[in-house]
Amino acid sequence: MTTTSLAPAAVNRDWLDTAAFAALLAFVGAAQLSIAVAGILLTVVLVAWAAHQIVNREPFEAPPIFWPLVAYAAATLISTAFSLQPLTSLVDSRQLVLFLIVPAVYQVARGDRAHLVITVLLTVGAISATVGVVQYGIFEYDDLGRRPQGALTHYMTYSGTLMLVVGAVAARLLYSPRDRVWSALVMPALLVALALTFTRSAWVGACAALGVLFVLRDRRLLAVVPVLAALFIALAPDGVTDRLYSVFDLNDPTNRDRVAMLRYGAAMVQDDPLTGVGPDMVREVYPDYRDEMAVQPINPHLHNVPMQIAAERGLPALAMWLWFVIVVARDMLVRVTRERAPALAAAALAAVVSMLTAGMFEYNFGDSEFLMLFLVLVTLPYAAEAEPS
Repeated sequence: MTTTSLAPAAVNRDWLDTAAFAALLAFVGAAQLSIAVAGILLTVVLVAWAAHQIVNREPFEAPPIFWPLVAYAAATLISTAFSLQPLTSLVDSRQLVLFLIVPAVYQVARGDRAHLVITVLLTVGAISATVGVVQYGIFEYDDLGRRPQGALTHYMTYSGTLMLVVGAVAARLLYSPRDRVWSALVMPALLVALALTFTRSAWVGACAALGVLFVLRDRRLLAVVPVLAALFIALAPDGVTDRLYSVFDLNDPTNRDRVAMLRYGAAMVQDDPLTGVGPDMVREVYPDYRDEMAVQPINPHLHNVPMQIAAERGLPALAMWLWFVIVVARDMLVRVTRERAPALAAAALAAVVSMLTAGMFEYNFGDSEFLMLFLVLVTLPYAAEAEPS
């Protein structure tokens, strides 16, 4: 009698757990192809995960990086309450739901499952990169007015996801001998596709991530960097190399505009240091701060993650975000030297470094597709260490 009564619950628990994990794998792939599909699949993941927790009566668990995100969300909601347009800011704050990816991945992708998740991420990344190369070579997505964007809706989002995948592939090449063949095969396509996006911030972010991984693994690997740079300059199309040189051109309009935006952001922080102007309000107040140095009449954000957070959400929110970054970086630096899952830790560390570096020139932390993959990558090392439920 006891066996009969317990069997259905066990079956339900197993089915829910399997469904949550299958949906997670599909979600990780879809995040690089379609935000709409990814949103639907994420909902399935969260519902199946929550149902499994309730049916199994398991306690809520989350890695240490989740609590700074909760604090950041709270600071954001306080900023929303004091926003110039609270309703508009509240709608923009719906992105905070994505933070639930962290506890969901932590509990659904435990143990060896974490490695399968990142394999799916890399495989779909390679497919996405191939699409971008085809767009450039065949469909003439070959200038600043029309750049490769893969299956996504914007080239900045596309380049950001490629940047994350490049770091994850490099981590496997350096720290996971058994996975090097597939990683070596997909890396060229990823690097070529990233180069062809003409996105300088993503280039800088990827280079910073690779540099950190090289130093941590073996400093002698830095000798490869000049060789790779020379090959890039020699083989890249003229439009791509011209874009590279523009990084150092102080008269480039986009460079001047970014410097101006930092000034305007600092002025916004000075006026509203505690709560900022409110989420999604920078575009509304931007005309009040711009001067003759500005290039664009309106900018939706300030092209700098720390400045954007401080300006629209206040200095307390920035402090919470920095707490999150510090916890992730600290934990990954410790884990990358361990034998259990160093490749996952290295991939997470690469994600943090590339996000921070590229985020000095672009508000990537506010891009949903980018944030989805980023949160998955930084959670997987914790999940790999956890015991399967």
